[in-house]
Amino acid sequence: MKHLPSRHWTRSLRFRLLAATLTALAVALVLAGLLLSSLFRDHVLRQFSQTLTAQLDQITARLEFDTAGQPQIDPQTLSDPRWSRPYSGLYWQVDGAGQPQQRGALRSRSLWDAALTLPSDVLADGEVHVHEGTGPDGAGLLLVERTVTRDGAIATHWRLIVAGDLRETVAAVERFNGILAASLATLFVLLCAAALAQVAIGLAPLRTLQRTLAGVHAGTSPRLDGRFPSEVQPLVDDFNAVLDRNAEVVVRARTQAGNLAHAIKTPLAAMSQAAAVALQRPDTGAELAALVEEQVGVARRHVDWHLARARAAAAQGVPGARVPLQPVINGLLRVLERVHAERGIALQCMPMAPDLAFAGEVQDLQEMLGNLLDNACKWARHEVHLSAASLGSGPGSRLRVVIDDDGPGIEAHRRESVMARGARLDESVPGSGLGLAIVNELVGLYGGSVRLQTAPTGGLRVEVELPGV
Repeated sequence: MKHLPSRHWTRSLRFRLLAATLTALAVALVLAGLLLSSLFRDHVLRQFSQTLTAQLDQITARLEFDTAGQPQIDPQTLSDPRWSRPYSGLYWQVDGAGQPQQRGALRSRSLWDAALTLPSDVLADGEVHVHEGTGPDGAGLLLVERTVTRDGAIATHWRLIVAGDLRETVAAVERFNGILAASLATLFVLLCAAALAQVAIGLAPLRTLQRTLAGVHAGTSPRLDGRFPSEVQPLVDDFNAVLDRNAEVVVRARTQAGNLAHAIKTPLAAMSQAAAVALQRPDTGAELAALVEEQVGVARRHVDWHLARARAAAAQGVPGARVPLQPVINGLLRVLERVHAERGIALQCMPMAPDLAFAGEVQDLQEMLGNLLDNACKWARHEVHLSAASLGSGPGSRLRVVIDDDGPGIEAHRRESVMARGARLDESVPGSGLGLAIVNELVGLYGGSVRLQTAPTGGLRVEVELPGV
């Protein structure tokens, strides 16, 4: 297993999570602060404008006209003393609407010798407008105005204005902004601490996973053991499955290497002994040649056996493996008809669905079915029948292949023993005793099963289940 980096990956992940979280918090708090500040300023200005509108209503109620049609307001009737104090921050003024020469026709004493200036505006009678402007001492003002019409022989329009100094409002907004900034800063610090705690707690399972991986790398643990959150557990389970698979492959490879070495040792020892005898007895050349040929055949069969097991083990579980069944069966039947032509064995294949397929390697399918068919032909008297069908559909489906012969069959109590490697029921029938053992081994590697039963013709029925597609 490749060496795992120390803690760089967890630190990098922790840094990224913290950076993303803190950036999102900072942006959210800044936007929230701007929104709250804007909402507070609008609220204060709205409250201030309502107060000035109430003052405007008082001025409107006190407005009177003399016999010449000129406006009059008795200052004694106004209750707020700021109207009389110069530059107090509260002002009123009456202009002749549409008459520039009558700007400031009446104004409060608080304006002293100054006059309020408003932008040109068209108001319906009694309608109130709100503006921001500049006061007599250069201070910002909030102004509210309305137009009043005096009925008479000639209707005249007058513009009533009330203005208030915005400095207290601005100061209130600034105080609020200061408190808001301090509160948001404190909140940001607390949220940063919470984010640090959250990242530390959230990454704790990954640190546990890292320590467990280090144990696997060091060889102190064969698997990832421990309890992990539900979000991490599927990853741990998949990784453990890979580790188990690797361990299984290693054990299988060691076992196969040992079995192969042991299987080849006997033929090599026999040939070595025969060669030693041949050196002492030169007239035994023909016997030596026959023995060498026989033992080489035995060794080759053992090599083929172990290579088949290794190939099947490597191919097991490979995604996308698909072998159509019909072409493989047709090819095997053609070969076996020629091999057993002298005995006149009839090989019959029952009709099968054209989409039947085996989820594995084509060589393994040929190895399994070829051994079964060849074994059936060796023992059959007249005929061999083969049929195939699918069990289920989609992922996890199974493929069933049934081979019947009309030979002597196998007694029920001996069926399990003939599946062992090298077991033979009759030495007069050619073979090595590896055919059924190879089939049983390969089928088992693919997660299938082999069952020996009595055929309807009285011979042997071999029923094989394999993974289908």
